[in-house]
Amino acid sequence: MKLKKGDKVMVVAGKNRGVTAVIVRTLPARSMVVLDGVNLVKRHRRPSASNRKGQIVDKPMPIHVSNVMIVDPKSGKPTRIKITRSADGVRQRIAVKSGQELK
Repeated sequence: MKLKKGDKVMVVAGKNRGVTAVIVRTLPARSMVVLDGVNLVKRHRRPSASNRKGQIVDKPMPIHVSNVMIVDPKSGKPTRIKITRSADGVRQRIAVKSGQELK
């Protein structure tokens, strides 16, 4: 998977299409990512000793990697990623649209 935690991505398919967010967590085995504030669902929390009242909590759920694209650091538009190796063998991620290296 070419995406990492902390990458800024744009949702390109689904109900949250067009939203830009940051990756909070990656799930490489399932090819999914969790984005900050995107694909929220309601979860009911039961009362407990520490939490006297039950409540309804918004929880972000995973989105498949094919439904998000990384945002180009130069233009701010979605782009693909190209993987190259430098002269000393270090792996680099490069935005296809601008040619800039992604951190």
